[in-house]
Amino acid sequence: MRYSGSIMSDSASIDPIQLTRELVAIESTTYHEGAVGEFLNRFLLERGWVVEKTPVPQPPESGSTDKRWNIYAGIFGQTPDLVFSTHLDTVPPYIPFREDAEFMYGRGVSDAKGILAAQVAAAEALRAAGLRVGMLFVSGEERDSAGAKVANLSPKGSRFLINGEPTDNRLALASKGALRTVLRSSGKMAHSAYPELGESAVHNLVKALGRLLALELPVTEDVGSSTLNIGQVQGGYAPNVIADKAEAQVLVRLVGDSTPVRKAIVDAAAGLAEVEFTLDIPFVRLRAVEGLPTMIAKFTTDIPQLSNWGEPLLLGPGSIHVAHTPHEKLAKKELLEAVELYIKVAKHLLA
Repeated sequence: MRYSGSIMSDSASIDPIQLTRELVAIESTTYHEGAVGEFLNRFLLERGWVVEKTPVPQPPESGSTDKRWNIYAGIFGQTPDLVFSTHLDTVPPYIPFREDAEFMYGRGVSDAKGILAAQVAAAEALRAAGLRVGMLFVSGEERDSAGAKVANLSPKGSRFLINGEPTDNRLALASKGALRTVLRSSGKMAHSAYPELGESAVHNLVKALGRLLALELPVTEDVGSSTLNIGQVQGGYAPNVIADKAEAQVLVRLVGDSTPVRKAIVDAAAGLAEVEFTLDIPFVRLRAVEGLPTMIAKFTTDIPQLSNWGEPLLLGPGSIHVAHTPHEKLAKKELLEAVELYIKVAKHLLA
């Protein structure tokens, strides 16, 4: 959809609720972040930030030729001590914005456009207070961290990175990694009335997936257990045809090194399916700030791909429990509290 709202003037203070409304009005599911990037580029330029708009390549599987961007905003002539960062993309499907007196609803209000709005408001306040801050908003986090990988090639020398994801305004002490795996089984096509003449790839895949579900995955005492999800299964042609091909997409949430998990998956699939690991994002531990509540993020973030941007922290308003669902929402009060929290944490780090 095309954005048709207005951009706030330079003289106006930033209202993070209004900015969230404007951001969510722009559809930006992964691979289609171009319009929201263009909006932020104009918005931040008009507020006196020095803005860099960096292209992020489209992968072949996107099937899209749309342009998409990373947006970096800094203060003229300064190296930032601290950079706020979150992502421009959302998961599909797009859900239009709506609100009531207490909550905002729609795709991205909590993951992560409300967070982005809070970070912009906080950065403005910190800039006015004379602190050296910047902002980095990236494409592709919900799929493969493509934007973060591009950004990591051009760091700005910051000492700290505050990454924004829905943590209920609590600092994350750790963030789980992610190991994405494709299992592919092969067989021989035949008439289902004569199974002895064929070999079912679907049957082989089901056996392999059963072994995966029975695996004892690693546990880290202060973080919790690794988890495995079989997210997609495809194969076969019809109930009366023995399938010669079948495929499954599997995601493991890591609480440590991926090496033993990789070996366990390969061993479980041996003789039944070929294994390809398509994404491996490491588990990370993060710092706390005295006096602030903490949590463990059971999800994965861009932080491992932004290693050149300074010591990371993970913090943001909203609940991950409603992100990626039809019921995504964010309390307006929590959004306003996040602005003050971002300012407080930044001042603590830079004191």
